Amino acid sequence: MAREDWIVDPKTIDCSKIVADIEAIRQTNPQRYEMEQLTAIVYEDTESEICIGYHDLTEDQFWVRGHMPGMPILPGVLMCEMAAQVSTWYVAKNNLMNGKKLGFGGLDGVKFRGLVRPGDRLVLVLHKTRLSPGRMIVCKFQGFVNHNMVVEGNIRGIPLPDSL
Repeated sequence: MAREDWIVDPKTIDCSKIVADIEAIRQTNPQRYEMEQLTAIVYEDTESEICIGYHDLTEDQFWVRGHMPGMPILPGVLMCEMAAQVSTWYVAKNNLMNGKKLGFGGLDGVKFRGLVRPGDRLVLVLHKTRLSPGRMIVCKFQGFVNHNMVVEGNIRGIPLPDSL
């Protein structure tokens, strides 16, 4: 992928400047236990509509033992879930869905370009491309490990009903 296609140059991302740690993320995101796929948010800019978070992968995560035995790789669906969780944080923090919780609305053009393994830090860059307040948000996302793109695509989020 050409550099001009990056949302941001991954070499410019500073993961040491924490905007929201796991406790702050838990104030907006409902996922808990094995489904928490964010370690921190490290960048948010409402003017450029970009948000960046990361997840540090460890040997004790639930998927390691079975995907794939002897060669654990992060399932692609969890990379997409991470994009959803960055989006959920951004939407809630900026009240883009009028107080509603965000749910998956769909994925488009997702491409997996590399492996993610325990010990890696997966950095997820999200760029809001469309918003219908209270109805839908669309974001482009790119994931990087060691400045190499491993996943990209577009994700749609929709408001969830007040009670399920």
